[in-house]
Amino acid sequence: SVSKQIKELEESGFLKGALSADQQLALISIYTDLNAAVEGATFIQECTPENLELKKKIFGQLDLIVGDNVILSSSTSCLLPSKLFTGLKHVKQCIVSHPVNPPYFVPLVEIVPHPETDPSTTERTYALMKKIGQSPVKLNREIEGFVLNRLQYAVISEAWRLVGEGVISPTDLDLVMSDGLGMRYAFIGPLETMHFNAEGISNYCERYREGMRLVLNTFGPVPEFSGEIEQKISQAMCEKTPVVPKILDARRKWRDECLTGLAKLKKQMKCD
Repeated sequence: SVSKQIKELEESGFLKGALSADQQLALISIYTDLNAAVEGATFIQECTPENLELKKKIFGQLDLIVGDNVILSSSTSCLLPSKLFTGLKHVKQCIVSHPVNPPYFVPLVEIVPHPETDPSTTERTYALMKKIGQSPVKLNREIEGFVLNRLQYAVISEAWRLVGEGVISPTDLDLVMSDGLGMRYAFIGPLETMHFNAEGISNYCERYREGMRLVLNTFGPVPEFSGEIEQKISQAMCEKTPVVPKILDARRKWRDECLTGLAKLKKQMKCD
């Protein structure tokens, strides 16, 4: 529940803002009537399930209620703004603000405009996300999968091919990320990594462009993500963490504790 989570965040020193857990809980109200729920709002974040028709219905209703200064924002992780907001009277005030789970410890928010979104909507959303302690990034235009999932799917598809071709076991593949690339990427991104791994980007390209192109040209087609390889990966993952709600939840809790520790370390290092 929200109250349990807020109390836990307070205990771990991760509660954002200047108010205590009880003060924050006192500001949360629950309504079953949409008009009452959004009355006086300046920013509305929709967090319903990833269902286009449901989301369109909600934004259609909000479009009839809100004034010209309210920002209508969606948490969608894959539905394009043009699919969600096209045809709305207040389309200039509509935007996608895609958070990353769990958002208390993973602060990224992808801000994705509709082709008709007003630049001030983007700027106000960016400023608000900064103010509440998230790490917003602006996409200049919409694209399938936004940026986080495009990068994630590129890694997943090559991981799938490497396991499928018998190059490496599923558990060892995960180690390459958790004890290799992932450690490097926890603080800097792939472009800055390139910059540091040579005497700047241009020098990196000069040294490695031919090798990179050679390797990239050996990449296979997009996998089906089914059949034998799915079975093989599933078996390895289930041996490590059986698909039993209690065990999965315990492992997720462990993951969140790891992320909490990493978030604390990053925060501390920024302060230093």
